[in-house]
Amino acid sequence: MSVFKTTQADPHRKTTTPAAAEWWRGAVVYQIYPRSFLDTNGDGVGDLKGIAAGLDHVASLGVDAVWLSPFFTSPMNDFGYDVADYRGVDPIFGTLADFDAVLEKAHCVGLKVIIDQVYSHTSDQHNWFRESRQDRVNPKADWFVWADPKPDGSPPNNWQSVFAGGAWEWDSRRRQYYLHNFLPSQPDLNVHNKDVQNALLDVAKFWLDRGVDGFRLDALNFAMHDPALRDNPPAKKDGKALTRPFDYQDHIHNQSHPDIPKFLERIRSLTNQYESIFTVAEVVGPQPLAEMKSFTANGKRLNSAYNFSFLYADKLTGELTKETVRDWGRTPNEGWPSWAFSNHDAPRHVSRWAEKDNTKRAAKLYAMLLLSLRGNAFLYQGEELGLPQADVPFDRLQDPEAIANWPLTLGRDGARTPFPWHASKPNAGFSVGAPWLPVDSKHASLAVSAQEQDEHSVLHFMRRLIAMRKSCPPLQYGDLKFLEETNGLLVFHRKFEDQTALCVFNLEDEARAWRPASEEPFTKLFSAGLEDKNAATPEQLPPLSGYIALAGR
Repeated sequence: MSVFKTTQADPHRKTTTPAAAEWWRGAVVYQIYPRSFLDTNGDGVGDLKGIAAGLDHVASLGVDAVWLSPFFTSPMNDFGYDVADYRGVDPIFGTLADFDAVLEKAHCVGLKVIIDQVYSHTSDQHNWFRESRQDRVNPKADWFVWADPKPDGSPPNNWQSVFAGGAWEWDSRRRQYYLHNFLPSQPDLNVHNKDVQNALLDVAKFWLDRGVDGFRLDALNFAMHDPALRDNPPAKKDGKALTRPFDYQDHIHNQSHPDIPKFLERIRSLTNQYESIFTVAEVVGPQPLAEMKSFTANGKRLNSAYNFSFLYADKLTGELTKETVRDWGRTPNEGWPSWAFSNHDAPRHVSRWAEKDNTKRAAKLYAMLLLSLRGNAFLYQGEELGLPQADVPFDRLQDPEAIANWPLTLGRDGARTPFPWHASKPNAGFSVGAPWLPVDSKHASLAVSAQEQDEHSVLHFMRRLIAMRKSCPPLQYGDLKFLEETNGLLVFHRKFEDQTALCVFNLEDEARAWRPASEEPFTKLFSAGLEDKNAATPEQLPPLSGYIALAGR
Protein backbone atom coordinates (compact mmCIF):
# COMPACT_ATOMS: atom_id res chain seq x y z
CA MET A 1 0.00 0.00 0.00
CA SER A 2 1.30 3.42 -0.93
CA VAL A 3 1.85 6.13 1.64
CA PHE A 4 1.46 9.88 1.64
CA LYS A 5 4.84 11.58 1.81
CA THR A 6 5.95 14.06 4.43
CA THR A 7 6.98 17.40 2.87
CA GLN A 8 10.12 19.27 3.77
CA ALA A 9 8.12 22.50 4.04
CA ASP A 10 6.06 21.17 6.95
CA PRO A 11 8.05 18.70 9.06
CA HIS A 12 5.14 18.31 11.48
CA ARG A 13 3.09 16.38 8.93
CA LYS A 14 3.29 12.62 9.51
CA THR A 15 3.40 9.78 7.04
CA THR A 16 0.12 7.91 6.93
CA THR A 17 -1.67 5.31 4.87
CA PRO A 18 -4.60 6.27 2.65
CA ALA A 19 -7.01 4.34 4.87
CA ALA A 20 -5.95 6.26 7.95
CA ALA A 21 -6.03 9.54 6.01
CA GLU A 22 -9.76 9.46 5.25
CA TRP A 23 -10.84 11.66 8.16
CA TRP A 24 -13.16 13.38 5.71
CA ARG A 25 -15.32 10.34 4.90
CA GLY A 26 -18.60 11.02 6.64
CA ALA A 27 -17.33 14.34 7.99
CA VAL A 28 -19.41 17.39 8.89
CA VAL A 29 -17.91 20.59 7.46
CA TYR A 30 -18.90 24.09 8.58
CA GLN A 31 -18.71 26.86 5.99
CA ILE A 32 -17.55 30.30 7.15
CA TYR A 33 -18.26 33.31 4.94
CA PRO A 34 -15.52 35.62 6.25
CA ARG A 35 -17.18 38.96 5.41
CA SER A 36 -20.13 38.09 7.63
CA PHE A 37 -18.78 35.94 10.46
CA LEU A 38 -17.30 38.35 13.04
CA ASP A 39 -15.79 41.82 12.71
CA THR A 40 -13.06 42.71 15.22
CA ASN A 41 -11.92 46.13 13.98
CA GLY A 42 -15.26 47.90 13.59
CA ASP A 43 -15.16 48.47 9.83
CA GLY A 44 -18.36 46.49 9.31
CA VAL A 45 -16.68 43.57 7.51
CA GLY A 46 -15.77 40.27 9.12
CA ASP A 47 -12.09 39.41 9.30
CA LEU A 48 -9.62 36.63 10.00
CA LYS A 49 -9.19 37.66 13.63
CA GLY A 50 -12.95 37.32 13.94
CA ILE A 51 -12.78 33.82 12.51
CA ALA A 52 -10.10 32.86 15.04
CA ALA A 53 -12.25 34.28 17.86
CA GLY A 54 -15.33 32.40 16.66
CA LEU A 55 -13.74 28.98 16.22
CA ASP A 56 -14.56 27.93 19.79
CA HIS A 57 -18.24 28.20 18.89
CA VAL A 58 -17.70 26.18 15.71
CA ALA A 59 -15.73 23.51 17.56
CA SER A 60 -18.50 23.26 20.18
CA LEU A 61 -20.82 21.97 17.46
CA GLY A 62 -18.67 18.86 17.06
CA VAL A 63 -17.94 19.40 13.37
CA ASP A 64 -14.79 18.05 11.79
CA ALA A 65 -13.65 20.94 9.61
CA VAL A 66 -14.25 24.50 8.51
CA TRP A 67 -14.38 25.68 4.91
CA LEU A 68 -13.33 29.31 4.52
CA SER A 69 -14.75 31.21 1.56
CA PRO A 70 -12.17 33.44 -0.18
CA PHE A 71 -10.10 35.85 1.87
CA PHE A 72 -7.58 36.50 -0.92
CA THR A 73 -6.55 39.86 -2.36
CA SER A 74 -9.45 41.06 -4.50
CA PRO A 75 -11.25 44.17 -5.76
CA MET A 76 -14.36 42.48 -4.29
CA ASN A 77 -16.55 42.84 -7.36
CA ASP A 78 -17.69 39.29 -6.59
CA PHE A 79 -16.62 39.43 -2.93
CA GLY A 80 -13.42 37.45 -3.18
CA TYR A 81 -14.28 35.06 -5.98
CA ASP A 82 -12.48 37.55 -8.25
CA VAL A 83 -8.94 36.82 -7.08
CA ALA A 84 -6.21 39.38 -7.74
CA ASP A 85 -3.47 37.50 -5.83
CA TYR A 86 -3.86 33.81 -5.02
CA ARG A 87 -1.14 33.98 -2.37
CA GLY A 88 -2.22 37.21 -0.70
CA VAL A 89 -4.72 38.08 2.02
CA ASP A 90 -6.91 41.07 1.26
CA PRO A 91 -6.24 43.86 3.80
CA ILE A 92 -9.93 44.03 4.62
CA PHE A 93 -9.56 40.56 6.18
CA GLY A 94 -6.10 40.98 7.69
CA THR A 95 -2.69 39.51 6.91
CA LEU A 96 -1.03 36.19 6.19
CA ALA A 97 -0.01 36.14 9.85
CA ASP A 98 -3.70 36.42 10.77
CA PHE A 99 -4.45 33.46 8.52
CA ASP A 100 -1.68 31.45 10.17
CA ALA A 101 -3.28 32.27 13.53
CA VAL A 102 -6.63 30.96 12.27
CA LEU A 103 -4.93 27.78 11.10
CA GLU A 104 -3.17 27.30 14.43
CA LYS A 105 -6.32 27.98 16.45
CA ALA A 106 -8.40 25.62 14.32
CA HIS A 107 -5.91 22.80 14.71
CA CYS A 108 -5.70 23.43 18.45
CA VAL A 109 -9.48 23.00 18.83
CA GLY A 110 -9.55 19.91 16.62
CA LEU A 111 -10.75 21.41 13.35
CA LYS A 112 -9.36 20.85 9.87
CA VAL A 113 -9.21 23.88 7.56
CA ILE A 114 -10.38 23.80 3.94
CA ILE A 115 -9.99 26.87 1.76
CA ASP A 116 -11.49 27.91 -1.57
CA GLN A 117 -9.46 27.68 -4.74
CA VAL A 118 -10.81 29.52 -7.78
CA TYR A 119 -9.22 27.96 -10.85
CA SER A 120 -11.84 28.89 -13.44
CA HIS A 121 -11.10 32.63 -13.54
CA THR A 122 -9.24 35.51 -11.90
CA SER A 123 -9.90 39.19 -11.37
CA ASP A 124 -9.02 41.53 -14.22
CA GLN A 125 -6.70 43.12 -11.65
CA HIS A 126 -4.56 39.97 -11.40
CA ASN A 127 -1.03 40.46 -12.72
CA TRP A 128 -1.48 37.45 -14.99
CA PHE A 129 -4.34 39.14 -16.83
CA ARG A 130 -2.69 42.56 -16.84
CA GLU A 131 0.23 41.00 -18.69
CA SER A 132 -1.92 38.85 -20.95
CA ARG A 133 -4.00 41.78 -22.25
CA GLN A 134 -0.99 43.90 -23.28
CA ASP A 135 -0.54 42.23 -26.69
CA ARG A 136 -0.76 38.88 -28.44
CA VAL A 137 2.90 37.86 -28.06
CA ASN A 138 3.72 38.32 -24.36
CA PRO A 139 4.62 35.27 -22.20
CA LYS A 140 1.07 35.08 -20.79
CA ALA A 141 -0.74 35.90 -24.03
CA ASP A 142 -2.43 32.48 -24.01
CA TRP A 143 -3.14 32.28 -20.28
CA PHE A 144 -6.69 33.52 -20.76
CA VAL A 145 -9.38 32.76 -23.35
CA TRP A 146 -8.99 35.26 -26.19
CA ALA A 147 -10.77 35.20 -29.55
CA ASP A 148 -11.05 37.36 -32.63
CA PRO A 149 -14.37 39.00 -33.46
CA LYS A 150 -16.57 37.79 -36.25
CA PRO A 151 -16.19 39.73 -39.52
CA ASP A 152 -18.99 42.05 -38.43
CA GLY A 153 -17.22 42.81 -35.12
CA SER A 154 -19.61 40.79 -32.96
CA PRO A 155 -18.44 38.26 -30.33
CA PRO A 156 -17.06 34.93 -31.52
CA ASN A 157 -20.11 32.90 -30.43
CA ASN A 158 -23.39 32.99 -28.53
CA TRP A 159 -22.14 32.04 -25.03
CA GLN A 160 -23.87 33.85 -22.16
CA SER A 161 -22.50 34.69 -18.72
CA VAL A 162 -24.02 33.41 -15.49
CA PHE A 163 -24.57 36.94 -14.16
CA ALA A 164 -26.55 38.13 -17.25
CA GLY A 165 -25.47 39.28 -20.68
CA GLY A 166 -22.97 37.94 -23.15
CA ALA A 167 -19.88 36.06 -21.98
CA TRP A 168 -17.43 38.05 -24.12
CA GLU A 169 -15.82 41.42 -23.38
CA TRP A 170 -13.95 43.52 -25.95
CA ASP A 171 -10.37 44.58 -25.18
CA SER A 172 -8.98 47.35 -27.36
CA ARG A 173 -5.31 46.57 -26.61
CA ARG A 174 -5.43 43.17 -28.27
CA ARG A 175 -8.44 43.97 -30.49
CA GLN A 176 -9.93 40.71 -29.29
CA TYR A 177 -12.65 39.49 -26.99
CA TYR A 178 -11.93 37.67 -23.76
CA LEU A 179 -14.23 35.11 -22.17
CA HIS A 180 -15.90 35.71 -18.82
CA ASN A 181 -18.40 33.11 -17.65
CA PHE A 182 -19.23 35.37 -14.71
CA LEU A 183 -18.64 39.14 -14.38
CA PRO A 184 -16.74 41.04 -17.10
CA SER A 185 -14.12 41.71 -14.41
CA GLN A 186 -13.61 37.92 -14.03
CA PRO A 187 -11.72 36.79 -17.15
CA ASP A 188 -11.60 33.05 -17.67
CA LEU A 189 -8.26 31.29 -17.38
CA ASN A 190 -7.20 29.04 -20.24
CA VAL A 191 -6.70 25.92 -18.14
CA HIS A 192 -5.99 23.90 -21.29
CA ASN A 193 -2.59 25.62 -21.15
CA LYS A 194 -0.12 23.51 -19.16
CA ASP A 195 1.69 26.63 -17.98
CA VAL A 196 -1.56 27.82 -16.40
CA GLN A 197 -2.04 24.43 -14.78
CA ASN A 198 1.50 24.56 -13.39
CA ALA A 199 0.91 28.03 -11.97
CA LEU A 200 -2.30 26.90 -10.29
CA LEU A 201 -0.59 23.84 -8.85
CA ASP A 202 2.09 26.14 -7.44
CA VAL A 203 -0.69 28.12 -5.75
CA ALA A 204 -2.10 24.94 -4.24
CA LYS A 205 1.36 23.94 -3.04
CA PHE A 206 1.80 27.33 -1.39
CA TRP A 207 -1.26 26.77 0.81
CA LEU A 208 -0.53 23.09 1.43
CA ASP A 209 2.94 23.98 2.63
CA ARG A 210 1.34 26.55 4.90
CA GLY A 211 -0.67 23.76 6.52
CA VAL A 212 -4.20 23.77 5.10
CA ASP A 213 -6.06 20.46 5.12
CA GLY A 214 -7.85 20.70 1.81
CA PHE A 215 -9.53 22.66 -0.94
CA ARG A 216 -13.02 23.40 -2.14
CA LEU A 217 -12.68 23.97 -5.90
CA ASP A 218 -15.02 26.70 -7.09
CA ALA A 219 -16.97 26.55 -10.38
CA LEU A 220 -14.75 23.68 -11.44
CA ASN A 221 -16.73 22.61 -14.50
CA PHE A 222 -16.19 26.10 -15.97
CA ALA A 223 -12.41 25.60 -15.90
CA MET A 224 -12.10 24.51 -19.55
CA HIS A 225 -13.95 25.51 -22.70
CA ASP A 226 -14.42 24.13 -26.20
CA PRO A 227 -11.35 25.40 -28.11
CA ALA A 228 -13.41 25.42 -31.33
CA LEU A 229 -15.74 27.99 -29.71
CA ARG A 230 -18.87 26.35 -31.07
CA ASP A 231 -22.25 27.94 -30.27
CA ASN A 232 -24.28 26.48 -27.44
CA PRO A 233 -27.64 25.04 -28.49
CA PRO A 234 -30.86 26.35 -26.93
CA ALA A 235 -31.99 24.69 -23.72
CA LYS A 236 -35.03 22.46 -23.70
CA LYS A 237 -38.17 24.17 -22.44
CA ASP A 238 -39.25 22.83 -19.05
CA GLY A 239 -41.96 25.32 -18.19
CA LYS A 240 -39.88 27.32 -15.72
CA ALA A 241 -39.72 31.11 -15.92
CA LEU A 242 -36.28 32.07 -17.19
CA THR A 243 -34.71 35.16 -15.62
CA ARG A 244 -31.25 35.16 -17.27
CA PRO A 245 -29.99 34.75 -20.85
CA PHE A 246 -27.69 32.06 -19.42
CA ASP A 247 -30.74 29.88 -18.70
CA TYR A 248 -31.77 29.82 -22.36
CA GLN A 249 -28.78 27.69 -23.39
CA ASP A 250 -27.55 24.14 -22.97
CA HIS A 251 -23.98 24.76 -21.79
CA ILE A 252 -22.19 21.97 -23.60
CA HIS A 253 -19.35 24.08 -25.02
CA ASN A 254 -18.45 26.72 -22.42
CA GLN A 255 -18.17 24.24 -19.54
CA SER A 256 -17.74 20.55 -18.65
CA HIS A 257 -14.92 19.89 -21.11
CA PRO A 258 -13.78 16.23 -21.04
CA ASP A 259 -10.17 17.22 -20.32
CA ILE A 260 -10.98 18.66 -16.88
CA PRO A 261 -10.50 15.27 -15.13
CA LYS A 262 -6.94 15.08 -16.48
CA PHE A 263 -6.13 18.31 -14.65
CA LEU A 264 -7.77 16.90 -11.51
CA GLU A 265 -5.38 13.96 -11.66
CA ARG A 266 -2.52 16.43 -11.52
CA ILE A 267 -4.10 18.05 -8.46
CA ARG A 268 -4.46 14.63 -6.83
CA SER A 269 -0.82 13.81 -7.56
CA LEU A 270 0.13 16.94 -5.66
CA THR A 271 -2.19 16.43 -2.69
CA ASN A 272 -1.02 12.81 -2.37
CA GLN A 273 2.37 14.21 -1.38
CA TYR A 274 0.79 15.58 1.82
CA GLU A 275 -1.02 13.96 4.70
CA SER A 276 -4.81 13.62 4.83
CA ILE A 277 -5.75 16.27 2.28
CA PHE A 278 -9.43 16.60 1.32
CA THR A 279 -10.61 17.99 -2.01
CA VAL A 280 -14.21 18.70 -2.99
CA ALA A 281 -15.58 20.11 -6.23
CA GLU A 282 -18.50 22.44 -6.76
CA VAL A 283 -20.44 21.08 -9.75
CA VAL A 284 -22.95 23.46 -11.32
CA GLY A 285 -25.54 22.35 -13.84
CA PRO A 286 -28.86 20.57 -14.34
CA GLN A 287 -27.33 17.09 -14.83
CA PRO A 288 -24.48 16.92 -12.32
CA LEU A 289 -24.31 13.20 -11.45
CA ALA A 290 -22.05 12.03 -14.28
CA GLU A 291 -19.71 14.97 -13.77
CA MET A 292 -19.54 14.47 -10.00
CA LYS A 293 -18.63 10.83 -10.54
CA SER A 294 -16.08 11.68 -13.22
CA PHE A 295 -14.41 14.28 -11.00
CA THR A 296 -14.06 11.75 -8.15
CA ALA A 297 -13.41 8.50 -10.03
CA ASN A 298 -10.91 5.75 -9.33
CA GLY A 299 -9.14 7.36 -6.39
CA LYS A 300 -7.06 9.36 -8.87
CA ARG A 301 -8.98 12.64 -8.89
CA LEU A 302 -10.80 14.51 -6.14
CA ASN A 303 -12.18 13.00 -2.95
CA SER A 304 -15.68 14.40 -3.23
CA ALA A 305 -18.09 16.70 -5.06
CA TYR A 306 -21.40 18.41 -4.39
CA ASN A 307 -24.06 19.92 -6.62
CA PHE A 308 -26.99 22.34 -6.44
CA SER A 309 -29.89 19.87 -6.51
CA PHE A 310 -30.79 20.73 -2.91
CA LEU A 311 -29.35 24.25 -2.93
CA TYR A 312 -31.63 25.46 -5.73
CA ALA A 313 -34.70 23.36 -4.93
CA ASP A 314 -37.90 25.30 -4.24
CA LYS A 315 -39.28 22.42 -2.17
CA LEU A 316 -37.78 19.46 -0.33
CA THR A 317 -39.55 16.21 -1.18
CA GLY A 318 -38.86 12.54 -0.85
CA GLU A 319 -38.67 12.20 -4.62
CA LEU A 320 -36.07 14.97 -4.90
CA THR A 321 -33.99 13.27 -2.21
CA LYS A 322 -34.19 9.91 -3.95
CA GLU A 323 -33.36 11.34 -7.37
CA THR A 324 -30.37 13.24 -5.99
CA VAL A 325 -28.87 10.57 -3.73
CA ARG A 326 -29.88 7.11 -4.88
CA ASP A 327 -27.32 6.59 -7.69
CA TRP A 328 -24.34 6.96 -5.35
CA GLY A 329 -22.82 3.78 -3.96
CA ARG A 330 -23.66 1.64 -6.98
CA THR A 331 -20.63 2.11 -9.23
CA PRO A 332 -17.22 0.52 -8.58
CA ASN A 333 -14.39 2.96 -7.92
CA GLU A 334 -16.67 5.97 -7.67
CA GLY A 335 -15.91 8.82 -5.32
CA TRP A 336 -17.71 10.02 -2.23
CA PRO A 337 -20.49 12.62 -2.41
CA SER A 338 -21.04 15.72 -0.30
CA TRP A 339 -24.37 17.46 0.32
CA ALA A 340 -25.41 20.96 1.31
CA PHE A 341 -28.86 22.47 1.82
CA SER A 342 -27.63 26.08 2.18
CA ASN A 343 -24.53 28.09 1.33
CA HIS A 344 -23.44 31.57 0.28
CA ASP A 345 -24.77 31.03 -3.28
CA ALA A 346 -28.35 30.08 -2.44
CA PRO A 347 -31.23 31.42 -0.34
CA ARG A 348 -31.38 29.73 3.06
CA HIS A 349 -33.26 26.46 2.85
CA VAL A 350 -35.68 26.94 5.77
CA SER A 351 -37.11 29.90 3.86
CA ARG A 352 -37.28 27.97 0.59
CA TRP A 353 -38.89 24.87 2.06
CA ALA A 354 -40.88 25.73 5.20
CA GLU A 355 -43.71 28.05 6.20
CA LYS A 356 -42.61 31.00 8.34
CA ASP A 357 -44.28 29.69 11.49
CA ASN A 358 -42.59 26.28 11.11
CA THR A 359 -38.96 27.32 10.60
CA LYS A 360 -37.65 26.07 13.96
CA ARG A 361 -39.33 22.69 13.63
CA ALA A 362 -38.31 22.43 9.99
CA ALA A 363 -34.70 23.43 10.68
CA LYS A 364 -34.32 20.50 13.07
CA LEU A 365 -35.88 17.97 10.70
CA TYR A 366 -33.88 19.15 7.70
CA ALA A 367 -30.64 18.99 9.70
CA MET A 368 -31.43 15.43 10.74
CA LEU A 369 -32.05 14.45 7.12
CA LEU A 370 -28.84 16.10 5.89
CA LEU A 371 -26.78 14.28 8.51
CA SER A 372 -28.47 10.97 7.66
CA LEU A 373 -27.55 10.96 3.98
CA ARG A 374 -24.62 8.95 2.67
CA GLY A 375 -21.79 11.42 2.18
CA ASN A 376 -20.27 14.45 3.84
CA ALA A 377 -22.56 17.12 5.28
CA PHE A 378 -21.79 20.79 4.70
CA LEU A 379 -23.36 23.26 7.13
CA TYR A 380 -23.47 26.95 6.29
CA GLN A 381 -22.86 29.47 9.07
CA GLY A 382 -26.16 30.20 10.83
CA GLU A 383 -27.65 26.85 9.84
CA GLU A 384 -26.99 25.68 13.40
CA LEU A 385 -29.27 28.52 14.53
CA GLY A 386 -32.03 27.78 12.03
CA LEU A 387 -31.62 31.20 10.42
CA PRO A 388 -34.19 32.07 7.73
CA GLN A 389 -33.33 34.13 4.68
CA ALA A 390 -32.75 37.76 5.67
CA ASP A 391 -34.68 40.61 4.10
CA VAL A 392 -32.33 43.02 2.30
CA PRO A 393 -33.94 46.08 0.68
CA PHE A 394 -32.95 46.90 -2.88
CA ASP A 395 -30.93 49.96 -1.87
CA ARG A 396 -28.76 47.80 0.40
CA LEU A 397 -28.09 44.98 -2.09
CA GLN A 398 -24.42 44.20 -2.79
CA ASP A 399 -24.63 41.01 -4.87
CA PRO A 400 -24.20 41.79 -8.60
CA GLU A 401 -26.40 38.85 -9.58
CA ALA A 402 -29.24 39.99 -7.30
CA ILE A 403 -29.04 43.55 -8.62
CA ALA A 404 -28.99 42.40 -12.24
CA ASN A 405 -31.99 40.09 -11.81
CA TRP A 406 -34.06 42.16 -9.39
CA PRO A 407 -36.80 41.43 -8.40
CA LEU A 408 -37.22 37.98 -9.95
CA THR A 409 -34.65 36.19 -7.78
CA LEU A 410 -34.14 36.17 -4.03
CA GLY A 411 -30.45 36.70 -4.63
CA ARG A 412 -27.55 35.74 -2.41
CA ASP A 413 -27.32 38.75 -0.08
CA GLY A 414 -30.10 37.43 2.14
CA ALA A 415 -27.94 34.39 2.93
CA ARG A 416 -24.81 36.49 3.48
CA THR A 417 -25.97 38.90 6.19
CA PRO A 418 -23.93 39.10 9.41
CA PHE A 419 -23.91 36.17 11.83
CA PRO A 420 -25.87 36.95 15.03
CA TRP A 421 -23.73 36.41 18.12
CA HIS A 422 -25.50 38.40 20.87
CA ALA A 423 -29.21 39.14 20.97
CA SER A 424 -28.88 42.34 23.00
CA LYS A 425 -25.85 43.95 21.35
CA PRO A 426 -25.83 46.36 18.41
CA ASN A 427 -25.76 44.55 15.08
CA ALA A 428 -26.35 41.31 17.01
CA GLY A 429 -22.74 41.42 18.21
CA PHE A 430 -21.27 41.12 14.72
CA SER A 431 -19.63 44.56 14.67
CA VAL A 432 -19.52 47.85 16.55
CA GLY A 433 -19.56 49.61 13.17
CA ALA A 434 -22.16 49.74 10.42
CA PRO A 435 -22.19 46.25 8.83
CA TRP A 436 -21.65 45.81 5.10
CA LEU A 437 -25.08 44.16 4.89
CA PRO A 438 -27.89 44.92 7.35
CA VAL A 439 -28.59 42.58 10.25
CA ASP A 440 -32.15 41.28 9.93
CA SER A 441 -34.11 42.04 13.11
CA LYS A 442 -35.55 38.53 13.20
CA HIS A 443 -32.02 37.09 13.35
CA ALA A 444 -31.17 38.84 16.62
CA SER A 445 -33.68 36.73 18.58
CA LEU A 446 -31.98 33.62 17.14
CA ALA A 447 -28.48 34.69 18.20
CA VAL A 448 -26.02 32.30 19.79
CA SER A 449 -26.42 34.00 23.18
CA ALA A 450 -30.18 33.42 23.17
CA GLN A 451 -30.04 29.83 21.96
CA GLU A 452 -27.36 28.87 24.48
CA GLN A 453 -29.95 29.54 27.20
CA ASP A 454 -32.63 27.35 25.61
CA GLU A 455 -32.05 23.59 25.78
CA HIS A 456 -34.74 23.11 23.11
CA SER A 457 -33.07 25.48 20.64
CA VAL A 458 -31.86 24.52 17.18
CA LEU A 459 -28.30 25.11 18.40
CA HIS A 460 -28.48 22.50 21.16
CA PHE A 461 -30.34 20.14 18.83
CA MET A 462 -27.54 20.45 16.28
CA ARG A 463 -24.85 19.64 18.82
CA ARG A 464 -26.70 16.51 19.95
CA LEU A 465 -27.34 15.50 16.34
CA ILE A 466 -23.70 15.78 15.28
CA ALA A 467 -22.57 13.85 18.36
CA MET A 468 -25.08 11.11 17.56
CA ARG A 469 -23.87 10.87 13.97
CA LYS A 470 -20.27 10.53 15.14
CA SER A 471 -21.27 7.66 17.43
CA CYS A 472 -23.15 5.80 14.68
CA PRO A 473 -20.94 4.18 12.00
CA PRO A 474 -23.89 3.42 9.68
CA LEU A 475 -24.65 7.15 9.40
CA GLN A 476 -21.03 8.04 8.74
CA TYR A 477 -19.98 5.29 6.37
CA GLY A 478 -22.91 2.99 5.61
CA ASP A 479 -24.61 2.12 2.35
CA LEU A 480 -28.01 3.67 1.72
CA LYS A 481 -31.13 1.88 0.51
CA PHE A 482 -34.50 3.57 0.07
CA LEU A 483 -37.64 1.72 1.08
CA GLU A 484 -40.75 1.90 -1.08
CA GLU A 485 -44.45 1.72 -0.09
CA THR A 486 -44.02 4.00 2.90
CA ASN A 487 -47.28 6.01 2.72
CA GLY A 488 -45.61 9.18 1.53
CA LEU A 489 -42.76 9.09 4.05
CA LEU A 490 -39.10 9.20 3.10
CA VAL A 491 -37.61 6.00 4.56
CA PHE A 492 -34.18 4.48 4.07
CA HIS A 493 -31.70 2.13 5.70
CA ARG A 494 -28.06 2.98 6.36
CA LYS A 495 -26.08 -0.25 6.80
CA PHE A 496 -22.45 -0.64 7.86
CA GLU A 497 -21.01 -4.08 8.65
CA ASP A 498 -23.55 -5.69 11.03
CA GLN A 499 -25.37 -2.48 12.04
CA THR A 500 -28.44 -1.00 10.35
CA ALA A 501 -29.96 2.41 11.02
CA LEU A 502 -33.58 3.04 10.02
CA CYS A 503 -34.20 6.66 8.98
CA VAL A 504 -37.81 7.85 8.67
CA PHE A 505 -38.89 11.39 7.67
CA ASN A 506 -42.26 13.04 7.22
CA LEU A 507 -41.49 16.08 5.07
CA GLU A 508 -45.13 16.88 4.47
CA ASP A 509 -47.60 19.20 6.22
CA GLU A 510 -49.95 16.41 7.30
CA ALA A 511 -49.55 13.43 9.61
CA ARG A 512 -48.60 10.04 8.12
CA ALA A 513 -48.95 6.52 9.51
CA TRP A 514 -46.38 3.80 8.82
CA ARG A 515 -44.49 1.06 10.61
CA PRO A 516 -41.54 -1.14 9.59
CA ALA A 517 -42.51 -4.45 8.01
CA SER A 518 -39.76 -6.22 9.91
CA GLU A 519 -40.42 -7.42 13.45
CA GLU A 520 -36.76 -6.82 14.29
CA PRO A 521 -36.40 -4.72 17.45
CA PHE A 522 -35.18 -1.15 17.14
CA THR A 523 -33.78 1.40 19.56
CA LYS A 524 -34.51 5.04 18.81
CA LEU A 525 -31.29 7.03 18.48
CA PHE A 526 -32.66 10.43 17.60
CA SER A 527 -35.85 12.21 16.61
CA ALA A 528 -37.24 15.57 15.54
CA GLY A 529 -40.82 16.68 16.14
CA LEU A 530 -41.56 13.54 18.16
CA GLU A 531 -40.90 14.75 21.68
CA ASP A 532 -44.14 13.17 22.91
CA LYS A 533 -43.57 9.84 21.18
CA ASN A 534 -41.84 7.22 23.33
CA ALA A 535 -41.89 4.25 20.96
CA ALA A 536 -38.69 3.46 19.09
CA THR A 537 -40.63 3.34 15.80
CA PRO A 538 -43.87 5.29 16.33
CA GLU A 539 -46.68 4.39 13.93
CA GLN A 540 -47.90 7.97 13.54
CA LEU A 541 -45.58 10.77 12.44
CA PRO A 542 -46.80 14.37 12.74
CA PRO A 543 -45.97 16.90 10.02
CA LEU A 544 -42.26 17.78 9.79
CA SER A 545 -41.07 14.98 12.04
CA GLY A 546 -38.83 11.97 11.86
CA TYR A 547 -36.61 9.54 13.71
CA ILE A 548 -33.49 7.43 13.41
CA ALA A 549 -33.50 4.00 15.04
CA LEU A 550 -30.83 1.34 15.28
CA ALA A 551 -31.71 -2.30 14.68
CA GLY A 552 -30.74 -5.10 16.97
CA ARG A 553 -30.53 -3.41 20.37
